[in-house]
Amino acid sequence: MTKQKIHSEQAPQAIGTYSQAIRSGNTVYLSGQIPLDPQTMTLAAKDFAAQAAQVFKNLQEVCKAAGGNVDDIVKLTIYLTNLTHFSIVNETMKEYFNEPYPARSTIEISALPKAALIEIDAIMVLNL
Repeated sequence: MTKQKIHSEQAPQAIGTYSQAIRSGNTVYLSGQIPLDPQTMTLAAKDFAAQAAQVFKNLQEVCKAAGGNVDDIVKLTIYLTNLTHFSIVNETMKEYFNEPYPARSTIEISALPKAALIEIDAIMVLNL
């Protein structure tokens, strides 16, 4: 099966040796998004709720570039530097996703690139 690079100018550019997403068949693997403003490539905010919203906006743009939307996401992995923000993630997700919600793991870690408070990667399946 071939790999197709997915790229959106409306999402932050990769800050390392990776693609925003890779499509293989009808499955799209989205790289981790942190709350970077796509225009300035700096953190969109210091407030956790605003950072979470920016991450979901970034994921939404990569999903669009792949020909889908966030409701096509089947699995999320969420990395938080502080698990006390867990309830804010739940509230923010309700603004971007419809039921049935994707499967999800949430992991607390010590640090993220650019001192972000949240990072999310995803797997999306497109209806062909």
